[in-house]
Amino acid sequence: MNSLLIQNGTILDPSRGLEMRADLAVVDGRIVATMPAGVKPDRVIDAGGCLVVPGLIDTHVHFREPGDEEEETIASGAAAAVAGGFTTVCCMPNTKPALDTEAAIEFVIRESERVGLANVLPVGAITKAREGRELAEIGSMQARGAVAFSDDGTGVNDPSVMRKALQYVKMFDGLIMQHCEDHLLAGGSMNGGLVSTRLGLVGIPAEAEQLMIARDVLLNRLIGCRYHVQHISTAHSVELVRRAKRDGIPITAEVAPHHVLLTDEACSSYDTNYKMNPPLRTQADVEACIEGVVDGTIELLATDHAPHLAEEKELEFQYAPFGIIGLECALGLYVKALVTPGHISWMKLIDMMSTAGARLIRSDRGTLAPGAVGDVTIIDPNLKWKVDLSEFKSKSTNCPFVGWELIGRATHTIVGGAVKWELR
Repeated sequence: MNSLLIQNGTILDPSRGLEMRADLAVVDGRIVATMPAGVKPDRVIDAGGCLVVPGLIDTHVHFREPGDEEEETIASGAAAAVAGGFTTVCCMPNTKPALDTEAAIEFVIRESERVGLANVLPVGAITKAREGRELAEIGSMQARGAVAFSDDGTGVNDPSVMRKALQYVKMFDGLIMQHCEDHLLAGGSMNGGLVSTRLGLVGIPAEAEQLMIARDVLLNRLIGCRYHVQHISTAHSVELVRRAKRDGIPITAEVAPHHVLLTDEACSSYDTNYKMNPPLRTQADVEACIEGVVDGTIELLATDHAPHLAEEKELEFQYAPFGIIGLECALGLYVKALVTPGHISWMKLIDMMSTAGARLIRSDRGTLAPGAVGDVTIIDPNLKWKVDLSEFKSKSTNCPFVGWELIGRATHTIVGGAVKWELR
């Protein structure tokens, strides 16, 4: 019998609305109400002054394997995840080749089990090779373990293909995660507006995101497939999701740290670590995304962790790839953006970073209820620390938050009752 006892912490469990000072025991990988009589725990962790929460869940990461293992692998990505307090992550299918077959889903699951750190759950492609023309092996991928379907990195632009995808995925109550960007308005390198004009860079207008959300809401009105907006970034996008929810459409949305902390003014330095897709928007968009978090329009906080080689990010702004890494600093960034200013409580933060993700992918994690899988994150909410690339477990370094001073950090990450990472 393997056992772990976490003492003196404050338990925050959004799944039960529970906040209390208490000990937490994990026996043979499962949370128990009390340590069995006569059992001496194999390890005791003193969590005094810390929060004991369900293991954090990130529904949007890119681990680049297979195809670009020099940028990130499932092993290095999982190591970065646990270092950030995440016990479960959902990896996107824009690999080389794409995760568009049952065999590809099997590979991710087996590699995650072999690595034995965070739970890495595969998201299958909506279309073959993510080309937007023909549906992929959606049914067989879901049967093997795909938790959702997305062509992330590109949206499904053909409305007839998207309608078929919504209809098909609805048949088995699956989940579509959409990268909302109309390709007719894409092709730029930053937000389209005054700043892009001043910098002489081609812009991506907000309408590129908004048109696809509006189209998919219309397509899905009578179908009713579970539909998730990835990395929402504009004020009107938030309003479109808000209206769709009021109309009873099964729609959810996530936001990334950079879209509640940074604006397109950051691109004035031409630093490609501020280049991401969707791009950094205006201050009004940032405020609208925060308001969407506050009123529940946006239910999830993700990272969109997207590693790239340093030499790729050293290219000129318009030629550098989109994306930044964020798994290892996301918790502190969200505290800075949302908790410290008083927008949301710690309870809601943990719900949005754990329990809501479990609900979205229909996982039995995201809870500290007795009998649940022993995925637990211990957080020191008052720990001051600085983002330091030398501490990162990720293979890549494309992070715009280096040197930022943050408050709040995971001290222990426990997966299935085993401590997979601890702050030293």
